[in-house]
Amino acid sequence: MLRSALLAAAGSANVRRLVEANPLTGPVVDRYVAGTTAQDAVEVTRALSSRGLHVSLDHLGEDTRDSGQATDTVNAYRAVLGSLSDEGSAARAEVSVKLSAVGQFLPKDGEKIALENARLICEAAAAAGTTVTLDMEDHTTTDSTLDILRDLRVDFPSTGAVLQAYLRRTEQDCRDLATAGSRVRLCKGAYAEPASVAFQERAEVDRAYVRCLRILMQGAGYPMVATHDPRMVAIATDLAARARRSPESFEFQMLYGIRPAEQVRLAADGHRLRVYVAYGDEWYGYFMRRLAERPANLVFFARSLLGRG
Repeated sequence: MLRSALLAAAGSANVRRLVEANPLTGPVVDRYVAGTTAQDAVEVTRALSSRGLHVSLDHLGEDTRDSGQATDTVNAYRAVLGSLSDEGSAARAEVSVKLSAVGQFLPKDGEKIALENARLICEAAAAAGTTVTLDMEDHTTTDSTLDILRDLRVDFPSTGAVLQAYLRRTEQDCRDLATAGSRVRLCKGAYAEPASVAFQERAEVDRAYVRCLRILMQGAGYPMVATHDPRMVAIATDLAARARRSPESFEFQMLYGIRPAEQVRLAADGHRLRVYVAYGDEWYGYFMRRLAERPANLVFFARSLLGRG
């Protein structure tokens, strides 16, 4: 119930105004969001790289209904990719893109515009020597996102996809994408979804995650294991060993600000660890989903607002 309430609050303009107006919110948000500018993102990338970590940068923003805003998002990605290239950090950093932020929901030709805008970002990434992963949003966007992925991979075959284990369809999507050259980030899922399309109980989601992970590890693609759950880290490591995968043939991914010591430990143990780093002004929805994912995050936030964090 708490998770559902927080996810509902993520879409509430009234709650957003209250949270953003609270002067104590900023220091807490800084734990999970790298800053607002491209320079902030580059500096965090540099710091994480120095610890042996890789990075995926997400310029925050989603669900735009304005073509100018979609263009601004494209330009923001091109700017940060240019900065990464200029300072030689692109080899350890990719970018993650939400298609709804680049026009997917525009009232006229939204999917076509999103494809064209995503292609511009892929071109900038390729020029910088890196690549793009398409983030997945709620279940109503899944087919559209995978269609756009297929189009992009014709010219940019390293473009990655995100699949959410809590969706009932995801096992089949894993089978479809576990092919040579395909990069798939598997996460549990962070949106409020109906029972008709998504598992609701934590144990069900965990079992689905393991089933999907097994498919990806046994396939010919490159699995990206997005989890902070120690059990899933151990299971992924075991499945990779059983599939005789080398450390370079898959990676773990964790969010910026969550279990940073574990991130460094996994990298020191020889695993590839990529940190998902969000930045930009549109942090509210992202922040609320982070609170919904782990009760400890909410406790930390509440204590900080009360002056004890």
